[in-house]
Amino acid sequence: MTHGTRSRGPAADRRHTVVVGGGIAGVTTALALADAGVRVTLLEGRPRLGGLAFSFRRGDLTVDNGQHVYLRCCTAYRWFLDRVEGAELAPLQDRLDVPVVDLARPAGRRLGRLRRDALPVPLHLGRSLAAYPHLSLADRARVGRAALALKGLDLADPALDTQDFGSWLAAHGQSARAVEALWDLVGVATLNAVASEASLGLAAMVFKTGLLSDPGAADIGWARVPLGDLHDRLARKALDSAGARTELRTRVTSVSRNGNGSWSVEVPGETLDADAVVLAVPQREAHDLLPPGTLDAPERLLEIGTAPILNVHVVYDRKVLARPFLTALGTPIQWVFDRTEASGLRSGQYLALSQSAAQDEIDTPVAVLRERYLPELERLLPLTRGAEVKDFFVTRERTATFAPAPGVGRLRPGARTKATGLYLAGAWTATGWPATMESAVRSGVSAADAVLGALGRPRPRHLFEFEEAA
Repeated sequence: MTHGTRSRGPAADRRHTVVVGGGIAGVTTALALADAGVRVTLLEGRPRLGGLAFSFRRGDLTVDNGQHVYLRCCTAYRWFLDRVEGAELAPLQDRLDVPVVDLARPAGRRLGRLRRDALPVPLHLGRSLAAYPHLSLADRARVGRAALALKGLDLADPALDTQDFGSWLAAHGQSARAVEALWDLVGVATLNAVASEASLGLAAMVFKTGLLSDPGAADIGWARVPLGDLHDRLARKALDSAGARTELRTRVTSVSRNGNGSWSVEVPGETLDADAVVLAVPQREAHDLLPPGTLDAPERLLEIGTAPILNVHVVYDRKVLARPFLTALGTPIQWVFDRTEASGLRSGQYLALSQSAAQDEIDTPVAVLRERYLPELERLLPLTRGAEVKDFFVTRERTATFAPAPGVGRLRPGARTKATGLYLAGAWTATGWPATMESAVRSGVSAADAVLGALGRPRPRHLFEFEEAA
């Protein structure tokens, strides 16, 4: 167990909040409250912080469980990186530039790029789309018209959540090829669902915010170090410095309200008393911990579906990819990232393939995946032909995100429950964002804001700087 240093002033003078769950949402909540002078205990059942964005050791390598990226428009996650002093370890591109390789095209004509110019919206993408070789001229024109229609949608309209994005695209003249080569290229990676299975509301939010709000909104950032350095090591350091108490390997068994309005949180061998409790755990776990009567329809949490992500990891004896990442068409491979330096590999190259919406492959045996993906990598990256595969393994997150299906919006609760002093956080709560690190941070800030309001504490200005940036 890890105990953080205490904040200034006697503990009896400060109200106590227990945060259950040490993922990004829980860490954000705990940091925000500790920064506001609230006494905080963070409880996490795992031996580490970071939730589903973590690292582990495999021999001499430090491996991320999956490739995570963020965008310049992710102002809350960027705030989080600054708060844990990790921004320099996960830099952004100077300007959006995504190599797209289409294996269905003739050799020598397979590479296209999605990149922006230093022009106002929507002209910043105009030259890139005009020259994008993976769409016909007619498709490119229709994409422009659909983008303008998308820009005109009102994200506050609840009717958008009842429709699927695929049907909307078809109604706005988007061909199957345009969906594959553009809309799903972005949407699958950000929503973890194909267009036909995604809420129009969430899809519109992604495209309006990422591509149609600000010229630099979609610039991509990713960690150049293991995720554990950011979400565990630096997060723990920040929590300790803020005076929060962090308990790892500590699973909460029940949460109950006392007669005097305080709360009791049960862990093996101990009962923690608290003025407020934040459940920053997955929706099913939150459902099991919620006391009766704290939500009008707690069963709705169980109706929020989940979606898997599969990651294929391949270590070669030589360098086979010259770019930091690329995405592909005409192959099962979606996104390929170079993780060599971050993993600590000293010779050869380590590639991570991120496969979202992987319902059909999440339980496929490793041997079958090896037979499927190694030949595809040879088609995609000619330098792999003749290279020795030093290691091949997979990581599976069966419940990586909530499923962004039509209707999910009405199932996502806000931070507040019906019980004063009990709050919810997590990427699955009603942040307006899909299940991303950005959504997790925003949920943690919302929960902290609710706690501070209930405790009569002022809102620290720095905590909400990202809202002003947005």
